[in-house]
Amino acid sequence: LNSNGGFPSSFSWQEHNEVNSVPAHHGAREPICKCGDLDVIFNYKASSQKLAVTVLEARDIPDKDRSGVNTWQVHIVLMPSKKQRSKTSVQRGPIPMFKDKITFSKLEPEELSSHAVRFRLYAVHKVIGEKMMGEQLFYLSNINQEVETKVTLVLEPRSNLSSADSQLSLSAISHSDSASSTQSLSHGGVPELLVGLSYNATTGRLSVEMIKGSHFRNLAINRPPDTYGKLCLLNSVGQEMSRCKTSIRRGQPNPVYKETFIFQVALFQLSDVTLMISIYNRRSMKRKEMIGWISMGQNSSGEEEQSHWQEMKESKGTQVCRWHTLLES
Repeated sequence: LNSNGGFPSSFSWQEHNEVNSVPAHHGAREPICKCGDLDVIFNYKASSQKLAVTVLEARDIPDKDRSGVNTWQVHIVLMPSKKQRSKTSVQRGPIPMFKDKITFSKLEPEELSSHAVRFRLYAVHKVIGEKMMGEQLFYLSNINQEVETKVTLVLEPRSNLSSADSQLSLSAISHSDSASSTQSLSHGGVPELLVGLSYNATTGRLSVEMIKGSHFRNLAINRPPDTYGKLCLLNSVGQEMSRCKTSIRRGQPNPVYKETFIFQVALFQLSDVTLMISIYNRRSMKRKEMIGWISMGQNSSGEEEQSHWQEMKESKGTQVCRWHTLLES
């Protein structure tokens, strides 16, 4: 709660409960089991416009039998822009002590109510990389300015996080849904895309599922866009091997595509190909504009994309789904 015990108008009671207790979901769906507790200290100084976040320790986290590892790391992101992000050191044991301090800068006092910090606990494995175990959001309207605030966050397990929940961050923070469409379009979160990947080494089938998008918008006009996704598979020198596209979703800022595309890629080629996914807003029969793009494989557009591709290679044919922030063209 902020110092006067009140809530900013753009948040509902429920969202504040989610921050301070076991997440109360939109259908009062209790977590199957929580993924652990994370102790964090927030310290905001208005004079320097800096927020110091100290990640102390995690407790009651999945044991080695469940997670397969005993090594942990926390990823921290300032929402909704996601431009400022950091990671803790990697720590071992059933109660990893991080004691890492992360500083977010250029955060004005009046901006606190529209921002949150997202914490994700990752199990870190030398060979197969990292696996997200659980996450929680902390709305910055809950901190007392100029006073250290110590909080225990209840981490929601990955198995409970439907894509919609992990996106709760953006819609809840950007503005209440009752805000005018212009406002929500101009202050909305960044465009993101949920993609599912799987690869069968025996058959050489690379399966790409375009699941859904979030925060797609028309740049020029204030109405929800008509969008479609285009997928291109490129060889090691950037030549197009094959391409396909989804059907159009009309007038939806958060479109659900649920379309799967299969590419034939031999195992020895898998390290050399690049999968490009672009989302287009179709303005008219002749005009289209790119909302954003990502690439995975040999030339990945970022760390998230690279680790998703890596996780797919190691998942032996089971589908791996992840959200990706679209890059502007």
